[in-house]
Amino acid sequence: MADSTASTDAGGRQITMERTYSASAQDIWDLWTTREGIESWWAPDGFSVEVRELDLRPGGRLLYAMTAVTPDMIEFMNRAGMPVSTEARKTFTEVVARERLAYLSLADFIPGVEPYESATVVELEAGSQGVRLVMTVEPMHDDVWTGRLVKGHENELDNLARLIG
Repeated sequence: MADSTASTDAGGRQITMERTYSASAQDIWDLWTTREGIESWWAPDGFSVEVRELDLRPGGRLLYAMTAVTPDMIEFMNRAGMPVSTEARKTFTEVVARERLAYLSLADFIPGVEPYESATVVELEAGSQGVRLVMTVEPMHDDVWTGRLVKGHENELDNLARLIG
């Protein structure tokens, strides 16, 4: 990993995380868009992911179970009043092989909060130093959950870097 940055636009409406990986665009794309790839790095530390459905096309879905697997994460989920395992749903809105992946994530697991969707865009740009990945996400319903979202994505992107080596 050559660089790592995160920023928020002036209105706080979008959060951007950026990394550069020493890998090909095809390798990064495969890790983002295949069952084996997603299961190998997607979950933040202390969790595992099991892909249950993957239909990679606009309008298609990614359905997976995210399960707390370490004692501290299990305890955190229990204290927060959330199940240890949740099913996550994403609907793809744009798929451009090796360049751009956009999807809506359904946030339906937060106690006391009505379900809503938030958008994510992942852009890949191949260059001489590897692949520049820019992830842009919408903030969640409050600052606490937005902070958790950013921390989780940064952890996942670090996991991707460790996997690539």
